[in-house]
Amino acid sequence: MLVAMKKILLSTITVLALAACEDPYNRSGVGFTGIDGEPRTVSDVPGSVAFVPQATNIPAELAILPAVNVVTDETELQKVARVAIDNGGQTDTNAVALSGSDVNLYLSTVKVNGTLFGVLRTANNGTRVDNSIGAAFGQNAEQFTGCLPTGEVYRKGTSSRSSGFAVALNCS
Repeated sequence: MLVAMKKILLSTITVLALAACEDPYNRSGVGFTGIDGEPRTVSDVPGSVAFVPQATNIPAELAILPAVNVVTDETELQKVARVAIDNGGQTDTNAVALSGSDVNLYLSTVKVNGTLFGVLRTANNGTRVDNSIGAAFGQNAEQFTGCLPTGEVYRKGTSSRSSGFAVALNCS
């Protein structure tokens, strides 16, 4: 019992001592963001697909566009989300274009069987982006759409790259 307590106390003291060595909000230096001078954001990394809006106010730009309405026989939410991705907007009349360093993405709203989805997709199904884009979209869905996300982000693609992402929205 005493040996177990010593191990727990020693590891706890070590963690606390190391944590006290530096300001937790100072993330510079090796181990946090790399060597000083290296890129610190995704958009600074060549070949990354960071995207920025062409419009100045995405929710306002998206709000004036009509939601694409689709009816399907699917009932499973993952399959319904895939239908939303397939029918997501790809033009200025039904989507907000987001320009990226490698590929343009299109943000739209799609209502499938009465469920509203925010959809972020590439221009065609052959073009794929890293799945981290979908995760960022899900975390910032409220900022992009003006509506709260109500579940997980669904994707259409492989385990590492996808051509589109959808998240169910609550705009009330």
